[in-house]
Amino acid sequence: MSTMSRAVNVQLVYVSRAKAPQTTTVTTSILLQAQVHNQVSGITGLLCQGQGFYLQVLEGERSKVNALFQRICLDTRHKEVELLRYEEISKRQFNLWSMALVKLSADDPMVKMQHPQFDPYSASGEQVVALLTHLIESGQPITAP
Repeated sequence: MSTMSRAVNVQLVYVSRAKAPQTTTVTTSILLQAQVHNQVSGITGLLCQGQGFYLQVLEGERSKVNALFQRICLDTRHKEVELLRYEEISKRQFNLWSMALVKLSADDPMVKMQHPQFDPYSASGEQVVALLTHLIESGQPITAP
């Protein structure tokens, strides 16, 4: 009797602090590297950067997402990497992008009005995903492939 194995998809959400200033050069490097790798690996997601931290949602086959998260934890551009959410999913929420970018500016009035005291390290994974979804839906600046 043959059993067909079916890939389990997961959604992983993490936060980290930038080790160095979040320059356009660093962010572009991360984004381009992510887009190429993620397309090949079938990973989709969203990267939010600003105010000295990164928030990222990764979606895809469990073993590939796990391997990518291990590499991120070792990446010298990040520190204080903390897993906020990890769960099996039946449908991807951010399936349109190999990696989209949301720039989170401290001066953005939408960020101040909608999320004035947002601290990603004390937020739940669900709250982070809700914030990122809100930023996308409210027309926040996004650079996508």
